[in-house]
Amino acid sequence: MATGIYLDFEKPVIELEKRIDEMREFASDENLELTREIRLLEHKLKKLRQDTFSQLTRWQRIQLARHPMRPCADEYIELIIDDYIALHGDRGFADDKAMIGGLGRIDDKPVLILGQQKGRTTKQKLLHNFGMCHPEGYRKAMRLMNLADRFGRPVVILIDTPGAFPGIEAEERGQAEAIAQNIRDMAALSVPVVCLIIGEGASGGALGVGIGDRVLMLENSWYSVISPEGCAAILWKDHPTPVQKAPEAAEALRPTAQDLKEFGIIDEILPEPLGGAHRNPEEQAKTIKRALLTHLGELSALPPAELQQRRHRKYREIGHFAE
Repeated sequence: MATGIYLDFEKPVIELEKRIDEMREFASDENLELTREIRLLEHKLKKLRQDTFSQLTRWQRIQLARHPMRPCADEYIELIIDDYIALHGDRGFADDKAMIGGLGRIDDKPVLILGQQKGRTTKQKLLHNFGMCHPEGYRKAMRLMNLADRFGRPVVILIDTPGAFPGIEAEERGQAEAIAQNIRDMAALSVPVVCLIIGEGASGGALGVGIGDRVLMLENSWYSVISPEGCAAILWKDHPTPVQKAPEAAEALRPTAQDLKEFGIIDEILPEPLGGAHRNPEEQAKTIKRALLTHLGELSALPPAELQQRRHRKYREIGHFAE
């Protein structure tokens, strides 16, 4: 079913979907038998979807990760978490609306869940600062993770951010220090930590809550030290319109889930409904829930000291270098 908002490369699919919907409506209104014609179009639509979404470029996957209808963290929390109790504030400055979180259960398993929240409408996006956290957002996250550590609750983190907020007020309040402290303190947690990139995972904004025993990515998400647009602005600053180079930068950065699995940076790619998570948020939530229960079950069987050792080793083994 068409969402009403679509990307350029989705247009042929959306147009055929609309055509099928119109034919169904016409057949119903005029009491006509068009079942055969509709089935032929549905078969054509199925093939078109498979052809379109099985050959996506890196730039197209990034566009899907930013799709206006893509589910946000609060939607997944509502679909996955039972008995959710939201917690607020960093106990130092403010409650950053770009970072949400609280206590709840996945089936019968108690967890602490955190999520970077973008918002859907213009009003929501402004409230949540487009998912860009201030320092108090990272301090809030760490406060809640320390609470989970104290009571032995595993931590689940949904990552979706275009980056940490770059404004002067964030720098004045210690943005870099807040992120660095989170990286240090998350490495020392004694409870299981599962990170899942549900959309965008940009730069330190994602890494500030991205240190986990298992790091998962949705099929059409991305995770990189810099956005393709930011990379293009640096590398092609003399180009009249550097943003036009973003697709080329995306190919060089290799930021997709498939790339990062190949690099050994992430542990699992979670499949999305054909066309993206926004096509069926309920189905996507079920996929996420199953994966979380599997990984949390495996990690919960390990003693805290072994969890910490494995987590440290995981990050020390990333990348290649020579001395």
